[in-house]
Amino acid sequence: MYNCYFRADNMYPSIVSYAWGDVTGDKIPDNIYLTGIRTPPSPFTQNITLVIQDGVTGKFTSIPLAENTGYNPNLLLNDFTGDGVADILISIDSGGSGAIMYHYIYSFINNKEKLLFDFNAYNEEYKYDVTYKDNYKVEVISRKNNLKYIIDISNKSATYLNEIYDKNGKLRAPISGFVNPLSGLYPVDFDSNKVYELLAYQKIAGRYNADSLGYVLNTLKWENNKFVLINQNVVIWGSEV
Repeated sequence: MYNCYFRADNMYPSIVSYAWGDVTGDKIPDNIYLTGIRTPPSPFTQNITLVIQDGVTGKFTSIPLAENTGYNPNLLLNDFTGDGVADILISIDSGGSGAIMYHYIYSFINNKEKLLFDFNAYNEEYKYDVTYKDNYKVEVISRKNNLKYIIDISNKSATYLNEIYDKNGKLRAPISGFVNPLSGLYPVDFDSNKVYELLAYQKIAGRYNADSLGYVLNTLKWENNKFVLINQNVVIWGSEV
């Protein structure tokens, strides 16, 4: 495959993640790599590329990624579509303060690439409105499925609440929060049928990113040639009794 060389005038890609399994559908395991360029001692990786070596012919296919820089690039092989052939889940840490992740899923049946999941498309599709309300409540509206959630923030510190509410629990001024882009995408076989669903995490933030109020958890399943939303939950932080 690739070897890693560092010269004074040049750098070459190295293997940054590896998986082994049949992704072409011929029942013969293939070699799947993520390659990239690192400049030690930094873990930052550039030019991250998906490379697949056919297990029968030995042929290499390189697939460039739209977002190809970040940290800790990783591969997982799971069947997400139910065709009995493994698909390729790629995860890359953005390195930003919001813990935002880049995720792609590719199918490679018959040595033909097909992008099944793109984190950018997901982020555009799943939008939310976060609004502080009177009486120590925050309203979260999911535009995708027109659902409303109410988060009780009365267990926050007195200092926090006094900055936002008066002594009668009324807002001192209108405040809006936000929901971060995708910060985690995890394969989970919820019904134990060897076909994996996706559990997507998005952090709910209040006045600033570190002001975490909880997470939106979306469960996605492959149906009608796309990932569709089958379940949504909002999870919140507990407090000591």
